[in-house]
Amino acid sequence: MRKSNSRLTRGRISRRTVLAGMSASFATLAMPRILRAADETIRIGFPTPLTGPFAAEARDQVKCAELAVKLVNDKGGIAGRKVELLVRDDKLNAGEAATRTLELIEKDKVHAVVGALSSAVQLAVNEVTRARGVIYVSISQSDTINEAKDFSKYTFHEALNPHMTTAAVARQTMKKGMKVAHLVADYAYGHEMLRGFKRAQAAIGAESVGEILHPFGAADYSTFMPRLMSMRPDILCISNFGRDQANAIKQAVDFGIKQQMKIVVPVILHNQRLAVGPDVFEGVVGGANYYWGLEKQSKSAADFNAAFRGANGGAIPTDYGAYGYSGVASLLLAMQTAGGTDTDKVVEALEKLEYDLTKGPQHYRKCDHQSVQSVLVLESKKKSAMANDSDLFAIIASDAGSENMLRSCSELGHPS
Repeated sequence: MRKSNSRLTRGRISRRTVLAGMSASFATLAMPRILRAADETIRIGFPTPLTGPFAAEARDQVKCAELAVKLVNDKGGIAGRKVELLVRDDKLNAGEAATRTLELIEKDKVHAVVGALSSAVQLAVNEVTRARGVIYVSISQSDTINEAKDFSKYTFHEALNPHMTTAAVARQTMKKGMKVAHLVADYAYGHEMLRGFKRAQAAIGAESVGEILHPFGAADYSTFMPRLMSMRPDILCISNFGRDQANAIKQAVDFGIKQQMKIVVPVILHNQRLAVGPDVFEGVVGGANYYWGLEKQSKSAADFNAAFRGANGGAIPTDYGAYGYSGVASLLLAMQTAGGTDTDKVVEALEKLEYDLTKGPQHYRKCDHQSVQSVLVLESKKKSAMANDSDLFAIIASDAGSENMLRSCSELGHPS
């Protein structure tokens, strides 16, 4: 196994970084929940990285979150109260996210928080919300946020997690005896995805032949490609996100890696596929929470697509956009059930909620508040197979939502 050098380590967003930037004022966090008038506007805080390498996905999250709010307000709001979305740029930085979240709670008096795109940044948001007794619905992939040490009764995780996506992708691409190499972004998300892939491949009987860590936000991958090729794997797992994914796959193709091995990713990103075109991504397989092409087989997907098209000039919603929609919409459904914003009543409603907003039935598991949902496995189409510019992927599998696809409550540290 290749170990990261000091240069790589500096690129890592670690648990320590999550807590960095939280000033001494955080000592006051363990205060009672702020009381708010029952007849005021319902305010939802929405921190997301509008600047930086995940900005394209963040903008899609905002558009879809705004759609969820619009649809509720068009029907009269919740118990006669309109809903307002307060978007803040967390700049993909843990300290910035914590500061913005604290401002949303103390200054803007939000009733709940939805958002974040980095697995590490969401932990900073969660530190603030759980200390203040404010509901937080995370829409970033993470295994850590479900673990008992980071969990609270106010923490809900609407996104898929790395354990789910890597297992689904591995089942479709790996076989016993195959050799697997890994190129991994050296921060929390990359390490969680690596752990998921290695766990899945061990269960299948595939063999790891090496792993290379790369700095977060890297532009040049040329030094890594010869080393990966020398490992002679059957499968190359590239575990990174945003522009890192597009850059890594493009440079792998430039080196001729696809002639030697199959490229798979834990999450195949709509925006990054658009950024580099069909030839680069052709044949790449990855997991996904959502793809607009589901409208052919899912009424909720068709309805979601139609609503988004109507509000956005005919454009289609993306994978990470769908997280913004379902994260906010599931929260608003619970508020409707609770008849308002009383935190304990909304938490209880979320725990009992069964919802179908974009792709089929979902619910939050009681022990860790992970959303149980389907996992798609997509393969990027070659240009000649595309019916139009939006016809990016073929759905090669759809694993139905089941608690069996999750790590057990006891493994996560929760009482069984």
